[in-house]
Amino acid sequence: MRGYLADAILIVHFGIACFIVLGLCLTWLGIALSWRWVRNFWFRLIHLTAIVYVAVEALAGVVCPLTLWEDTLRDSLGAQPSFVARWVRRLLFYELPEWVFTIAYVGVAAATAITWWLAPPRRFRDAGRSP
Repeated sequence: MRGYLADAILIVHFGIACFIVLGLCLTWLGIALSWRWVRNFWFRLIHLTAIVYVAVEALAGVVCPLTLWEDTLRDSLGAQPSFVARWVRRLLFYELPEWVFTIAYVGVAAATAITWWLAPPRRFRDAGRSP
């Protein structure tokens, strides 16, 4: 059971990483193509909060809690990741120095904050107005 839980945590972790990376790319594309949903206040706030959290963790030298939970569950079982989990881990984790990730996270956080400033989200009362 713990092996499945560790796999589930890994998949959630991967989903969050995809949300952060693809969220910024889709926001830029959506702004260029006038997609209204990319101006959604809650989407943009959750996206900004997520990447700022990751950047602060990296700057503080803290390991992501999701990584710790997954590793703890796997170590307590002595179990290997499932076939799918092995592939997801290959997509999510890379063998690079920590400073590379810290620079990347801070850079994406800065780009997200700048995007918020240059193309601010709309609150509910502004939703009916054109861009």
